[in-house]
Amino acid sequence: MMRRVAIAGTTGRMGRALLEALFEAPDLRLQAALEQADHPFIGRDAGELVGNACGVKISSDVTAALAQCDVLIDFTRPEGTLAHLRGCLPHGVRMVIGTTGMTPVQRAQVVEAAARLGIVMAPNMSVGVNLLLRLVEVAATVLQEGYDVEVLEAHHRFKVDAPSGTALALGEAIAKAMGRDLSTCAVYGREGHTGERNPGTIGFATVRGGDIVGDHTALFAGVGERLELTHKASSRATFAQGALRAARYLLESPAGLYDMQDVLGLR
Repeated sequence: MMRRVAIAGTTGRMGRALLEALFEAPDLRLQAALEQADHPFIGRDAGELVGNACGVKISSDVTAALAQCDVLIDFTRPEGTLAHLRGCLPHGVRMVIGTTGMTPVQRAQVVEAAARLGIVMAPNMSVGVNLLLRLVEVAATVLQEGYDVEVLEAHHRFKVDAPSGTALALGEAIAKAMGRDLSTCAVYGREGHTGERNPGTIGFATVRGGDIVGDHTALFAGVGERLELTHKASSRATFAQGALRAARYLLESPAGLYDMQDVLGLR
């Protein structure tokens, strides 16, 4: 059975990657393409963005667009994601959320909606990154004493939040495995005379530049050795394929809030 998918932020970098992945999927088809009302591509064929005209026009009418959809994939901004979520609720449209940078209040709105909808929300849809989250848990459990922990991340110049959602997820996974509270042990910047490093902290370093898709490293530095667990994304196709995998998972799952650990059977 062919299932109907909507994409939010269709003209963006992730939107185009999702289009390409969707057009190759034998069990999914594009039903709706959403953009902001003032976007110059409104009314144009979404498939033209990737050289594959499909007859689906880009629209800003969320309610009308979602009326015939099974699942919406959203990699936009928090405010846009929440507006799209409100549009999903009346139609029972499931939602895959790759948006990062949400505040606790915004995330609470997603949690509330998950009582009525199936939602997969994850800071990173890559299969490799989600495996990395499990690997850092193992490393953190073994390397609790005598090792300093740093999380390093690099992204393209257009990314608007820092540290990345994935970096924060790595920090959370490490802190939990070590029995620490990330909100009290995280260090997000160093400048000037900082004094010696507090051994109980988890440091974050951020790089922004060029067209870096996404690099993440969890570094455990001891005396005489260090362990580095790294994932490097060379294409947004990996995130798009993960999002489609999440969409398929939702189509077979009851209402609730899930993440990629659930989708991949890692929990």
